[in-house]
Amino acid sequence: MTIGDHLDTLYRLPAHTFPGPDAKPDVLPEADSVAWRITSDVYDADEDWPDAFARFCATVDTTRVRALIVGAWQEAYDTDPSAVIEALLAARDDFPALRALFLGDMVMEECEISWINQTDVTPLLAGFPALEEFGVRGGSGLGFTALNHPALRRLVVETGGLPAAVVRGIGAGDLPALEELDLWLGTSDYGGDSEAADLEPILSGARLPRLRHLGLRNSELQDAVAAAVAAAPVLARLEVLDLSMGVLTDEGAIALLDGGSLTHLKKLDLHHHYLSKPVEDRVRQTLETEGVEVDLDRGDAEENAEDDGTVWRYVAVGE
Repeated sequence: MTIGDHLDTLYRLPAHTFPGPDAKPDVLPEADSVAWRITSDVYDADEDWPDAFARFCATVDTTRVRALIVGAWQEAYDTDPSAVIEALLAARDDFPALRALFLGDMVMEECEISWINQTDVTPLLAGFPALEEFGVRGGSGLGFTALNHPALRRLVVETGGLPAAVVRGIGAGDLPALEELDLWLGTSDYGGDSEAADLEPILSGARLPRLRHLGLRNSELQDAVAAAVAAAPVLARLEVLDLSMGVLTDEGAIALLDGGSLTHLKKLDLHHHYLSKPVEDRVRQTLETEGVEVDLDRGDAEENAEDDGTVWRYVAVGE
């Protein structure tokens, strides 16, 4: 599976794409009523992203804008968004109401997730200290250094392969308001070199006192992640645990069930999994009878077996 749809909401606001330079004049929505998607083109762009952003700033009352979605920038498969970040930071005083920002909302026709070039995104968070939601797509070149951000409530990092340095950087940060953390760990084929041990600062919960929703998903090491979560101090205060989209087998699910109690959860999301029917039934019987919502949709998770007995299993989003 790849990503085929752009974001449709951000910060509980419907996404609205700012018209291109050749679009006919139209009545625009109120500045604070939508999440504005500003985009260029990856291939043969008629307008670079910073120029599109400049038009946006000259057209819309930026003092009322609450959410921004950065779409494609020119040659994103070969060029990182440094110019995008520079333009955003240069205009930060013009966006006093900005509370949500997503960087890299591209679908497969524009740039596959693991082809998107990224860079250190920490300056964006440091430059917008009032942000409550931040998301980024693409792991190639992605950097995230430890920082103190007292306002951030939701952090989403979508990759086909998340560098271990990013996982450690997030874990080392002070994020006292963070309620939701969603990390797509990915595969080693696309730069995902983290191990379960790298998650320990996150799983301890020491720097994340308000964390209630934890997603550690899309991982080829989903069994090890599940076992680490089962013994984690943070588990007891979670409301939603999301271990979906990865290579979760009976081993990981059983470790999860035999670890800390899960019956306090509101939801356990394991969709796109490789569980046997008996283990699926055990998960349901253990949790659904206690009122926990469980997602066990297998989706397009399929095993491929070779003649020598080797079995191949795949994460939901790789390339």
